[in-house]
Amino acid sequence: MTAITSASALTEQLAAGERPVLLDVRWQLGGPNGRPDYLAGHLPGAVYVDLDTELAGPPGESGRHPLPDPEVFASAVRRAGVRADRPVVVYDGGQGWAAARAWWLLRWAGHPDVRVLDGGLAAWDGPLEKGEVTPEQGDFVPRPGALPVLDADGAAELARRGVLLDARAAERYSGEVEPIDPVGGHIPGAVSAPTAQNVAPATGPGEGEGAPLLRSPDELRARFAALGVREGGEVGVYCGSGVSAAHEILALAEAGFDAALYPGSWSEWSADPDRPVATGPEPG
Repeated sequence: MTAITSASALTEQLAAGERPVLLDVRWQLGGPNGRPDYLAGHLPGAVYVDLDTELAGPPGESGRHPLPDPEVFASAVRRAGVRADRPVVVYDGGQGWAAARAWWLLRWAGHPDVRVLDGGLAAWDGPLEKGEVTPEQGDFVPRPGALPVLDADGAAELARRGVLLDARAAERYSGEVEPIDPVGGHIPGAVSAPTAQNVAPATGPGEGEGAPLLRSPDELRARFAALGVREGGEVGVYCGSGVSAAHEILALAEAGFDAALYPGSWSEWSADPDRPVATGPEPG
């Protein structure tokens, strides 16, 4: 089953009377809370879910966006109307990172049918609804563990025996620039694989011209193969704090590859001065 849906496919689904649970997870790194934008206009019936407080735990030793407390996450998704027997479609403003984080968490928690709206709100040309939506309480009970997760030691080991992808921008990977964390560079052995290269702007009418759409499965498969990913091989992904890495895992899934997420990512790794750091454009 594909991990994404197009705006046109979702429009047809809604017109046919099929109502997936719609989650609005608009979010910007270091930016303002997305709720005001949600209240000003969102997909009809969509419920806002906050990434920083409901799709992540408090920042600390485990990173800036550690996995959320299971009870907090369960309460948030049931409040949003998520049910075990009903499909879920998640979207953000268009970048795809926050939506992919919600997709990954729901899949990790055992939900069988979750998709990301390709291009997010930027790809949607249908009507918008204003104000808060209060759906019927959901019944989904998270059962964490359906997708693989890495800790710091596991990420280091995977970099030696498999392929560990660093989803951050190349300049952060190399250590040339580090605007957030205390140390620049990357986990030794990790391969630079910026998430931004998984998308391309749309050009066709009806799909939100200019929206960043995920590249085709064939393009993604070729991209990851060039980075060393092989069928049946072990793959892990990290980023700054476990958000954009989820988008890389979504892209890998579309290409036909399974991958493990290192939720703590560089924000956890770099906080420990005893962990080794590689710099420059090569894995090291």
